[in-house]
Amino acid sequence: MRAASGPTRGAILTATSLIAAAWASGSYPRFVDTAAQSGLTDVFHCGSDEMKKYILETLGGGVALLDYDNDGDLDAFFVSGSRLEGFPPGREPTNQLYRNNGKGSFERVTKEAGLGQAGWGQGVCAGDYDNNGFDDLFVTYYGQNHLYRNTGEGAFRDVTESAGLRQETRWSTGCSFLDYDRDGKLDLFVANYIVFDREKIPLPGVSPNCRWRGVDVLCGPIGLPAGTNQLFHNEGGGRFRNVSESSRIAAAGGRYSLSVTTLDFNHDGWLDIYVAVDSQPSLLFRNNGNGTFTETGVEAGVAYSEDGRAQSGMGSAAGDFDGDGWLDLVKTNFIDDTPNLYRNNGDESFEDYVHRSRVAKNTKYMGWGVAFLDYDNDGRSDIFMVNGHVYPELEKKAPDSWYRQNSLLYRNLDGKTMEDVTASSGQGVTARHAGRGLAAGDYDNDGDVDLFLNNMNETPSLLRNEGGNASTFVSVRLVGVKSNRSAIGARVTVVAGGRRQVKEVRSGSTYLSHSDFRLHFGLGGATAIERVEIQWPYAGSRETVTGVKANEFVTVTEGKGITDSNKPGGP
Repeated sequence: MRAASGPTRGAILTATSLIAAAWASGSYPRFVDTAAQSGLTDVFHCGSDEMKKYILETLGGGVALLDYDNDGDLDAFFVSGSRLEGFPPGREPTNQLYRNNGKGSFERVTKEAGLGQAGWGQGVCAGDYDNNGFDDLFVTYYGQNHLYRNTGEGAFRDVTESAGLRQETRWSTGCSFLDYDRDGKLDLFVANYIVFDREKIPLPGVSPNCRWRGVDVLCGPIGLPAGTNQLFHNEGGGRFRNVSESSRIAAAGGRYSLSVTTLDFNHDGWLDIYVAVDSQPSLLFRNNGNGTFTETGVEAGVAYSEDGRAQSGMGSAAGDFDGDGWLDLVKTNFIDDTPNLYRNNGDESFEDYVHRSRVAKNTKYMGWGVAFLDYDNDGRSDIFMVNGHVYPELEKKAPDSWYRQNSLLYRNLDGKTMEDVTASSGQGVTARHAGRGLAAGDYDNDGDVDLFLNNMNETPSLLRNEGGNASTFVSVRLVGVKSNRSAIGARVTVVAGGRRQVKEVRSGSTYLSHSDFRLHFGLGGATAIERVEIQWPYAGSRETVTGVKANEFVTVTEGKGITDSNKPGGP
C-alpha cells in the first residue's frame, strides 16, 4: 500500500479519539432554533391548517441560501404559497428575501430587491445563468414560473418573458440549473407534478378512494393526470429554448415529480439528473454526452424500494456517505414507509442500503427535505431529514398520527452504519413543525453547517449549529471562468487526514430548495490538507490546488488557484 503523505496515522487516531471522547462526555454539537431573534419572522402559507381539501394545499415551499450581494454572507430566500379562499387585497403573502447583516441576524429586503411575488409558490433554485458574477433565482409555481435576473445592484429583475420561459399554467415543483452540455452556460431543468384542475377533483368524503386510516382526506395524486418534466437550453443572450423533446427528457412521460438532484453518478464527466417521484417510480436521467438523456432509474436500482415497490418520493440528496468516491442518493418518502439510502456500486447501479445503515428504523414520519451534511466535522456525511404530515385533521381524528413532526438526524459512525441522534441534538431538531423545504449552509461563517427550514403556515426555523466547529474544516468556493461562473457540476476532492472526500457543486436538491454553493468539508481534526483536486464542468478539465489551510474559507478561481481565503468570522 502506498504511504499517504500528511498527518501520521497516530495523529489521525488521536483526532478521532478526541471526537469520540467529546461524544462520550455529552459535549456533542446541538442545533438551536434562532429564527425569531435572527429576524426570520414571516409566515409562509400553503392552504388551511384545519382541513386540506385539495392536494395543492399540501406541498409547502422551498428555501434558498445564496450570497446575492457578494458580501461573503449567506442570504435567505423563502417561497410562500397561498390559500384557497385567498387573502384581502394588499395582504397577500409573498416570497421573502432576507439579507444577512454579518452579525448573526437578517433584515427583510424583499421590496427593494423586487422579489415580492404572491401566488402558489413552490420551489427555488439559484445559479448565475448569464455569467455576470451574481447569482440569479428561478422560482416555480402552480401557475407561472419566474426567472429573476440579479442586476448586481442589490435587486432582481423578472426576465421570464424575455428569457423565453413564459408558458401555459403548470404545476412546477423542483428545479435545477445545470450545464448539461458543458458549453459554459447554465441550462435549466424543471420538474412538474400534476395537471391540476380543481373542478375535476372530488372533495374529501365524496370518493371512497380518498381515505387514510379510516379518515376522509383529500384526493390525489393517484388517479390525477401527471405532469411532464422539462429541460431548457441556455442559448446565450439571456434566452432559453425548450429542448424537452429533443433531449428525450419528455420521453419518460407524465410523472408526479417533486425534488430534483443533479450528480455525475457514473463518473463520466457529464451531469445526470435524479427526480424523486410521488406514488410512481422515481427517475434517473443518464446524460449521454450528446445532448440527450436516457431514463435508467429501474436499471440503476433507484426507481423502487428494496423490495420492488413504487414509493412516494418527496426529497432527495446526493453525497458520498461511505467514503468510496462514488456519490450515493438518499430519498424521503410517505409515512409508514422507509426512506431510501441508495449506495452507488460504481458500475452504474445502486443498492438500497437503508436497512443495513439503520436509517430504516423510523417509519412514523412523513419525510420532505433531506440533506447530506457533516454537521460535526468528523469527515463523514451525516443525514438530516425534515418531516410533517399532509392531513392536519388527523390530530383530532387519529391521535396517534402527528401533523407536526420533529426532524431526524442520523450520525454517520463508520461509513456503513448511521446512529439516530435526534433526541440528543437540540430543540431545533426535536421541535415539531409541518416541515417542508430545507437548505444547508454556514450562515454565520463559524466553520460548521447550519440549517434553514420552511415550515408550512408557520415562521421558518433557523437551526444554528452549536459545537460542530470543535473539529477542523475547510470550506471551498469555486468560481468558473471557462466553466459556468457558479461552477455548478464541478467535482471537488479534498485529501486530508488519510481520507479522500468528494462533493459536487449543485443547484436545487433537498426538497424544492437550494443550499450554499460553498462545499463544506469536515476534516476530523486533521490540520494539514494535502491537496484539493477539482474537475471543472467545462470540458472536464482538471486542476490540483495545494497550500489550502485547515479552518479557512477558500475561493478557487478556475485556472488561477486560490484567489481568496478567510478565517471563520471574516478576513
